[in-house]
Amino acid sequence: MGILGRKLAFVFPGQGSQAVGMGKDLAENYSVAADVFKRADDALGCSISELCFNGPEDELKQTINTQPALFVTSAAALEVAREKGLSPAFAAGHSVGEYAALYAAGAFTLEEGVKLVRTRARLMQDAADAKPGTMAAILGLSPDQVTDVVAKAADAGIVTAANFNSPIQTVISGETSAVARASEIASEMGAKRVVPLNVSGAFHSPLMQIAADAMYEALLAAEISDLQVPVVANYTADFESTAVEVRGNLAKQITGSVRWVESIRKMLDAGAEAFIELGAGNVLAGLIKRIAPEAEILDLGL
Repeated sequence: MGILGRKLAFVFPGQGSQAVGMGKDLAENYSVAADVFKRADDALGCSISELCFNGPEDELKQTINTQPALFVTSAAALEVAREKGLSPAFAAGHSVGEYAALYAAGAFTLEEGVKLVRTRARLMQDAADAKPGTMAAILGLSPDQVTDVVAKAADAGIVTAANFNSPIQTVISGETSAVARASEIASEMGAKRVVPLNVSGAFHSPLMQIAADAMYEALLAAEISDLQVPVVANYTADFESTAVEVRGNLAKQITGSVRWVESIRKMLDAGAEAFIELGAGNVLAGLIKRIAPEAEILDLGL
C-alpha cells in the first residue's frame, strides 16, 4: 500500500532536538515552509527564523527561544507534508512538541500556537528561576524501577519521573539535592548510566506549579477549537478531542510526566501503521524503535 492510503501518526519533537540551521533547507526549498517562518516572525515581533537558521547557538538553547523555535520548525515541516498530500490519523508531541501536534489537529492557528508556546517558555523559565532544580536521564532501568528510585529519594527533597521516554530511558526532575540522591540510588540499583542534563530548570515536576497555574489562565484566554484529529496528550497518554481537554492537559503537562512510551503504544493499538517525525532531528524515531521495534518509521527527507 502506498504511503497516502495508510493510517499515519505524526509526532513532533521537544527540547533537546534543536540545532542551529533547523528549518533552513525547508524554507529555502518549499514556499509553504518559508511562509510559516514569516508568519511566526510577524506574530512574535522578532526573527525566530533567523535564530533557527543561523543561531547563535547560545541564544537558541535558551528555553525562552528554544520552545517557539521548535514549534515553528515542526509547523513548517507539517505544511510541507500536507503539500505532499499527507495527513495524520493520529498525532502526538513530546513536551512542547504537543503544541505542534495540536496545531496539526486544528486546535489553533499558527499565530495563536507560537504565542502560546512563547508564553509557556517564559513561564517555565520564570518558575525555574524562582525554584531552581535540575534533571537527569536514567538509562538501563525500567519505568517501574525508576518510579521506585524517586520514591526512595523523596527524603532528600522533591524528585519525580518526568519523561518516560523508552522502556530503558526515563528522565527524572526535581530539586538538585534530590535528583543527586536519586541518581545515586539508580546507580546502586544497576542503571547502566545516569546522565545529568544541561537544562535550566526542573521541568515536568512540582517545582513548575506556578508556571502551570499561569499557563492555564493563558490557555483560557486563547482561541482553541475542538480537534479534527485525535491527539494523545502527554499528561494522560490518552486521546483528547475537545478544547476543554486540551486546555486542562496542556496546563497539567508542565508539572506532569511525559508518558511517551504509553502514548506510542496508544497510537499503535488504535491502528497507526507508520510514524512520521516532523521537525528538528530524529530523537523520537529512535525512541519509537525502542518502544516498538515492529513500528514502521517513514523518513520524508525533510
